[in-house]
Amino acid sequence: MCSACAPAVWAGTAADDVRTASNQTPNPGSTMSTAKEQTTAKIPQRVIWLALAGAVGGFLFGFDSSVVNGAVDAIKDEFALSEAVTGFAVAIALLGCAAGAFLAGKVADRYGRIPAMKLGALLFLVSAIGTGFAFGVWDLIFWRLVGGLGIGLASVIAPAYISEISPRQVRGRLASLQQLAITTGIFAALLSDALFATSAGGADQAFWLGLEAWRWMFLAAAVPAVVYGWIAYTLPESPRFLVFQGKEDEARTVFDSIAPSEDTDRHIREIQDAIEEDKLAGQKGSLRGRTFGLQAVVWIGIILSVLQQFVGINVIFYYSTTLWKAVGFQEKDSLTISVATSITNILVTLVAIALVDRIGRRPILLAGSIGMAVSLGTMAVAFSSAVGSGSEISLPGAWGPVALVAANIFVVSFGASWGPLVWVLLGEIFPSRIRARALGLAAAAQWVANFAITLSFPVMAAASLPLTYAMYALFAAASFFFVMFKVPETNGMSLEQAETLFVRKGSAA
Repeated sequence: MCSACAPAVWAGTAADDVRTASNQTPNPGSTMSTAKEQTTAKIPQRVIWLALAGAVGGFLFGFDSSVVNGAVDAIKDEFALSEAVTGFAVAIALLGCAAGAFLAGKVADRYGRIPAMKLGALLFLVSAIGTGFAFGVWDLIFWRLVGGLGIGLASVIAPAYISEISPRQVRGRLASLQQLAITTGIFAALLSDALFATSAGGADQAFWLGLEAWRWMFLAAAVPAVVYGWIAYTLPESPRFLVFQGKEDEARTVFDSIAPSEDTDRHIREIQDAIEEDKLAGQKGSLRGRTFGLQAVVWIGIILSVLQQFVGINVIFYYSTTLWKAVGFQEKDSLTISVATSITNILVTLVAIALVDRIGRRPILLAGSIGMAVSLGTMAVAFSSAVGSGSEISLPGAWGPVALVAANIFVVSFGASWGPLVWVLLGEIFPSRIRARALGLAAAAQWVANFAITLSFPVMAAASLPLTYAMYALFAAASFFFVMFKVPETNGMSLEQAETLFVRKGSAA
């Protein structure tokens, strides 16, 4: 997720940057011209390929984090787990994700983006095999923790690499490929879960080689892990990282392959000038600041990440099969609904990709917050009418279909807004000197928040589903006001311009 290396090849001239940054209220004609330029901008095929290849990390991210969905009940029965231990076994991978995301910036800054990708692929592969052959709950937990480290690395490195090779006019669209890859990974995981469970006659039934279907669900993750590792060996290193390492000749080669018609020497000089300016200003990449110990922009990134998770989106993707079984659907039907939900998520992500560079980040985020708050509030009302408790819960009359529709509206609202756009913003708002570490910290906060929601849901749901969804609705409402008052528009700006929007007025920076 380190966009520190977004190549200056797309930043325009320094004079252009100053004029754009100083123009606080662009005239309507200028805005329309910029929108037209963004809409018609031609993306070099080489850039598209590199962005797609980098996004494979997002696919693994989505696959590995959601494959547990179809296996939850089988694992619970296999190892005779309580609700609390079940939640911990599902959520433990997220602590690994937080650690992996936090370390990703340091690994990427020291060794490069490509070595970090290779390490993530290796962790994915080891986790898939270990989890598939787990002989006990603590063994399973350990291997899920290892997989979490891989997910954390991918959650930082994949969007970083995409941002590093993206033209500013279409950066929103290319950066959104990360979320598209995640949603595609979720779909693939849920589809494979459904196929294994259906073919075996249940997730807990024996399948190939006498192994239960739920074990094959995890083993299937080895395939995309191997593909990701192979792709990592074919990608060039980030050009800006190479300049930071003093390898200008290698950076020039990469720049020439990305944009052969551009002035490569000028772009490399701009990167070198930026490095010197940071040194002269005494800025050594520290995240520390006057706002509760951190720079204000770092807090904005952290809060965006936390709010993205506190609306409860991963409850749908981690526990939806269990949830729909609880309201009256059979396992087969629940898995089918989960797959349909993941397809919906992919489609609305495509909508977000089409719109993000046309109408901007803020309008989409604000509309998404409203949709999430309303749909989650509807789910809270629907489950307040539930009859029974625990696994015997049911929704009378039309409340079952209402809850199902509301859940999918929630997925649509999230998938078309907060899902992809938070990743876009995290790739844009941080100054280059701290971007790797700030992105790592924001991603780590996101995974800790994800862990908290995932761990708490089984217990909270057992106590009160209406209260649980009402809490998520409140966080969705809070996300609206946070964007309204704290997040400026970054659409159409170079990374250097976007970061100036988050600098305190009167600051020497």
